Amino acid sequence: MNKAVLIGNLTKDPELTTTTSGISVCRFTLAISRRFTNAEGERETDFLNIVAWRGLADNCHKFLRKGSKAAVIGSIQTRSYDAQDGTKRFVTEIIADEVEFVGTRINTGTDAGTGDGTGTGTTGGTGSTGGAGRTGGTTKLQPIEDDTLPF
Repeated sequence: MNKAVLIGNLTKDPELTTTTSGISVCRFTLAISRRFTNAEGERETDFLNIVAWRGLADNCHKFLRKGSKAAVIGSIQTRSYDAQDGTKRFVTEIIADEVEFVGTRINTGTDAGTGDGTGTGTTGGTGSTGGAGRTGGTTKLQPIEDDTLPF
């Protein structure tokens, strides 16, 4: 099984490009602090490269910014290439299947610059945002009958 679940902050604005066949690709780096401190009592940070494709790439580029907190679920992929100096280089990336925008407000068509840093947004591999019952950046809770609960 190859599955990574990560939560961290973007180190810079995401970069959106397209392949020669027109498929969107978004790349960004997450800074993720380790759970434990080192011998000097400091928390070390890992910087992991994330790659999102298609609609997910478009949404990441549209809604994420430097410093944004994001949760990423994906798979770890390693590739190699030959550098200009003739050496072989290896790159490890996380290929995002799902990205959740944690602590950022999704633009709902109003002034994009007025988000107050609250709320969450979600996007999956289909590139859709939000969920059922989502209106204006908030989620309406639907009542559930006790008879429908499985326990």
